[in-house]
Amino acid sequence: MKIYEILAAPSPQLQQMVMPILLVVIFWVVLIRPQQKRAKALRQQQAGLKKGDNVVTIGGMHATVNSVSDKTVSLRISEGIYMKYDRTAVASVLTKEVDKD
Repeated sequence: MKIYEILAAPSPQLQQMVMPILLVVIFWVVLIRPQQKRAKALRQQQAGLKKGDNVVTIGGMHATVNSVSDKTVSLRISEGIYMKYDRTAVASVLTKEVDKD
């Protein structure tokens, strides 16, 4: 059997294996990989919190970072009102461009 005959007519077992593998690869590229990138970026933002950063919590509250410890962050909600949250409760760190809008 020549090589072009093998490539031209793959076996039914090979055809049955290719489709699920192709679906898994597409699923990983479209859904899993982007989610992993977003989660990694969020973890980096949470690890890089510093005093004065403007943040949004997972509850949607906008605040300014007052102090940071290993596992918690103290947020200034308004003048004289401070609350302590876990670092993981910070959903995003706002940049200066976002604050101007």
